[in-house]
Amino acid sequence: MPVDPLDVVNFLPHLEKVARSAGDIALRFFNPGERTSAVVSYKIGGSPVTEADLLVDRFLVQEMRRLTPQAAWLSEESTDSDVRLTNHQLIIVDPIDGTTAFARGDSRWAISIAYIVAGQPIAGVVHAPALDETFTAAVGQGAFLNGRQLVASGRNTLASAAIVAPKSMHPALQRTVHNFILAPRAPSLALRLADVAAGRHDLVIAAPNSRDWDIAAADIILREAGSFLSELDEAPLVYNRARVTRGMLIAAPAPLFNETRALVIAASEGDPIYDADGGK
Repeated sequence: MPVDPLDVVNFLPHLEKVARSAGDIALRFFNPGERTSAVVSYKIGGSPVTEADLLVDRFLVQEMRRLTPQAAWLSEESTDSDVRLTNHQLIIVDPIDGTTAFARGDSRWAISIAYIVAGQPIAGVVHAPALDETFTAAVGQGAFLNGRQLVASGRNTLASAAIVAPKSMHPALQRTVHNFILAPRAPSLALRLADVAAGRHDLVIAAPNSRDWDIAAADIILREAGSFLSELDEAPLVYNRARVTRGMLIAAPAPLFNETRALVIAASEGDPIYDADGGK
């Protein structure tokens, strides 16, 4: 029976159940430390897609249409349509975020599902079955990891912050006065962002060209944990646009966002920022 998505308290457990079932499908093809048993093919541009991605996508279409028949659909592995732009409600999914990791036996991949109303995420799940981790959030209800409520890092200074950033930015970041800890980069962007919500990292900078299906579910998880995700314009992200690609993204606890933004702009423009002695 369809669930009223606006009743987020009752809707979120259904969303989580669907994500977990999708994870079970993917796990049939996942071999820890070894190549997947799924057939692997390649899209135009060279990115991989596996048999598991497509099976999970078909399952999610079926289940989410049953739960939310009124919603439009956007998925990495489905053909997009402008019809969704006229719909007030939208499901955004990435059947397997981190397909390359999945295919080579790296456990850091996830199933990502977000429910969007009027351009904003109201519920989301990022489920990492090989890690046995499930992040969930709904608007006004908080964010959770395996049932434990999340609160983003309480850090109010950039000094010694743990940061995940593109390798091209590492030299500039290392020249700052902040003594950043350059943390390992998980293959799944959804998991990288969720780790900020969990306080595992303080900041994440993502290079341009991520897609809405990479970030929508993690966005509501970050918001509900007290962090902020935005492009460099600082505006809250809006979904269900014709263009699904994003510019450079920053995820940070709210008190650090503006300072992080200034730092990223300087680094991305090749500014040496500040050396330890205070010089430019």
